[in-house]
Amino acid sequence: MRGKLWELICSSQRDLQQETCAKPSKDGVQWRNGLSAVQDDEGDGTVPAGDQLEGTDAAEDDTLHLKRRVGLFSGVALIVGTMIGSGIFVSPSGLLVRTGSVGLSFVIWIACGVLSLLGALAYAELGTMNTSSGAEYAYFMDAFGCVPAFLFSWVSTLVLKPSQMAIICLSFAQYAVEAFVSECEPPGTVVKMVAVLAIALILFINCYSVNLATGVQNVFTAAKLGAILIVICGGAYKLSEGNTQHLQEPFKGSTSSLGNIATAFYTGLWAYDGWNNLNYVTEEIKNPSVNLPRSIIIGIPLVTLCYVLINVSYLAVMSAAEMVESEAVAVTFGNRILGVMAWLMPLSVTVSTFGSANGTLFAAGRLCFAASREGHLLDILSYVHIRRFTPAPGLIFHSLIAVAMVLSGSIDSLIDFFSFTAWIFYGGSMLALIVMRYTKPNAPRPYKVPIIIPVVVLVISVYLIIAPIIDEPQIEYLYACVFIVAGLIFYVPFVHYNIVPTAMDSITVFLQLLLEVAPTNSMYD
Repeated sequence: MRGKLWELICSSQRDLQQETCAKPSKDGVQWRNGLSAVQDDEGDGTVPAGDQLEGTDAAEDDTLHLKRRVGLFSGVALIVGTMIGSGIFVSPSGLLVRTGSVGLSFVIWIACGVLSLLGALAYAELGTMNTSSGAEYAYFMDAFGCVPAFLFSWVSTLVLKPSQMAIICLSFAQYAVEAFVSECEPPGTVVKMVAVLAIALILFINCYSVNLATGVQNVFTAAKLGAILIVICGGAYKLSEGNTQHLQEPFKGSTSSLGNIATAFYTGLWAYDGWNNLNYVTEEIKNPSVNLPRSIIIGIPLVTLCYVLINVSYLAVMSAAEMVESEAVAVTFGNRILGVMAWLMPLSVTVSTFGSANGTLFAAGRLCFAASREGHLLDILSYVHIRRFTPAPGLIFHSLIAVAMVLSGSIDSLIDFFSFTAWIFYGGSMLALIVMRYTKPNAPRPYKVPIIIPVVVLVISVYLIIAPIIDEPQIEYLYACVFIVAGLIFYVPFVHYNIVPTAMDSITVFLQLLLEVAPTNSMYD
């Protein structure tokens, strides 16, 4: 095996030194080595070169490539399983605090769902135009060029995705440990160690097999939807008994502050985050022009419906004030309505967070893979395991940063940083779609949204970025902007001028041998 791996490494290194010989098809799509057909992921047929979506899969003699293994069900599970984490079970009261009323909080929950759906539909057009993995990174490359794409990969790879992973795993660990500690707060050190073990387990799953990772995602998504159904049925039972007193005068006490409404959106959108994760793995979606938009249209409305019905169920059992005071609303709900089966609620939180963390790492590794393949990150991060066809180095890199964040201490302040910075890039993607309607009017668009959708999402993105700064300036917003711009310090020497330390080649070969990985030969044009 070592001899075969060494031969593969040498041949792939030679390939990377050569220019890709490509010619355009009659549809204007370039193909590696001028091949006229490619083999599908099941190996049971070919796809004609005229199909610009499936044609980006590997050619028959390509050594390594990411295989198309994510179908419609797995796509929906990735969206739903990543979006529904611990927030709706633990602290949906954040919206109540910032909006001041039950009615306005429901409006924000629904508005966040609609906004996520509109944004995801715009992403569906972008994702079917460019089926390269990486989501925003690929779209920025198409619309704006290297610098904005690099800055996105810089912030997302080092902060956004790892911090999201760390927060979710800490929530998982908190509830997993509390199951064994009944009379006191769980020790912080134990919680952190369990979070690290969870990251290690999720890393193993994702490195071992794409099929295993999607299978785990499917199972855990089904389990969390079952838990949500229990909550909804329990609330419906209490409402049928006439417990509607907490839903009367729903808009009493509503806030009128634009800044509070913007931060309430941040709270709600944090619960919806993950709506764009399927775009990070478009290279692995079967029939992406169909399954990408279908997964979005099924997944996001399902999550929105679940969030609204869960909040109604909570208010059928407890008041808004009790929800605000409760440290874990779902646990309080279970204790009041499920009796001896109340243990289902803490279990539901751990299941939900584990599935969400699994989906988060699955998507994050593909961003790293896509950016490094373009030379914007270390080359080794774009390599794939020679037998399992998983982007193991990128997955390991993200997991190591997440572990460092878990061990460094409290990361609650990262949530506001995450929301503020993420919507800068979400708005940038909407602008990219609008720009490419004019700069690339004849580009293939198997799925096309009305232009008003990206315009509306762009305007809302600008509001979500500016309103909190005007209403209540915080130093974290300045830190976010400085960190984004600081990426240029690394871009100029290492990307623009392509300065590579002499020791990197030896380090890359060593890591290839250690991890049994090699570059992909199937590249997107």
